Amino acid sequence: MNATEKRRAKRFPMRLPVAVKAEQLKSEKQVVETRDVSSSGVYFEFGSPLEVGASVEFLLTLPEPITKGSPVRIRCIGKVVRVEKNSSGEKGHLGVAATIERYEFVRET
Repeated sequence: MNATEKRRAKRFPMRLPVAVKAEQLKSEKQVVETRDVSSSGVYFEFGSPLEVGASVEFLLTLPEPITKGSPVRIRCIGKVVRVEKNSSGEKGHLGVAATIERYEFVRET
């Protein structure tokens, strides 16, 4: 069985801004970019090491071309399921795959 068959949902290659906060790091959010997104998770490059199983919170912003209206922000809660060396070669960055266990739309105030 190849990796594609193991996935729960179709992945879409999308470079979207995402603010990530990891409970294990107890630091401010890091703003990074997704590489791909699915209905069950995201993959992004992160500058700090994370452990598989770590809880993460991330805020995705879907831009106007995707929403066909104004940008939509979605707050997601999930867990890190895979960490790998970044293939782009950027020193200190790791590829992180995280699940989306729950989410909520964030209204502008």
